[in-house]
Amino acid sequence: MDWLTRMNQVLDYIEEHLDQEIDYKELAKIAYCSDFHFSRMFASLSGISLSEYIRRRRLTRAAFDLQRTDIRILEVANTYGYESADSFSRAFKKMHGIKPSECRHEGVPLKAFPKISFQLTIKGDTEMEYRIEHVEFEITLAGKGETVSTNRAFKIIPTLWSKGKKNGFMQELIDMSWKNPKCTLEGVLGVCGKEAAIMEEEFTYFMGVRYDGEPREGMETVVIPPSTWAVFPNVREAWKRLYTEWVPTSGYELANLPCIECYYGPGHKPRHELWVPIVTP
Repeated sequence: MDWLTRMNQVLDYIEEHLDQEIDYKELAKIAYCSDFHFSRMFASLSGISLSEYIRRRRLTRAAFDLQRTDIRILEVANTYGYESADSFSRAFKKMHGIKPSECRHEGVPLKAFPKISFQLTIKGDTEMEYRIEHVEFEITLAGKGETVSTNRAFKIIPTLWSKGKKNGFMQELIDMSWKNPKCTLEGVLGVCGKEAAIMEEEFTYFMGVRYDGEPREGMETVVIPPSTWAVFPNVREAWKRLYTEWVPTSGYELANLPCIECYYGPGHKPRHELWVPIVTP
């Protein structure tokens, strides 16, 4: 279980650097995946965002320090990444329910958020549907790209689609799509960057459709080479279960192509799918 070992090494690294600045890129490097995929994978596995996990572990450690030593509150605050005693006090009270100064009183209740560990649990009660698709020819997409912050991608991308629906861009894509289908990768598409391993702080999320003609004014094109894909129904559910259930046991590796969110036309079942580029064994 090399994958599982790497994720637990990430937790060890976090634990050893709670009193230092933690580089999220270094965490992704340890996990051997991109920033983009690592944040989603961590949240899916742990049920908590990476930043929130680190925050809770630091505040847990801060409470221990305050109880066991006579270190000044501001010094403890600075140790765990807070620039002022006020900001530390607000965060501390939000988690523990009391002020930092009060935790030194005997008998006060505190909350300890423990270090987590990842283990593989085999669940046989819910299947994860997928299929393998081989697209043996080049596909040209027409549309528009938007710059997205990698760490906030899963919050920003839904707002891009909402904006596109309001300003008519979504309808324009719909009018261009679902004509002369060449393969099952049809519909309105969301292309996540240039490759599955997104290592930069920002990437381009491209909203478009397969289109063989000249791109319309204000649009650009993206070319997807012949490739192999693992395809999962239900985009949101697929993202949630991809790294916790499918990747660790599938034996496949991600290819150097972008993941694509595919939203189909009326009457199509399923309504949307996640296309994940893979390298076949």
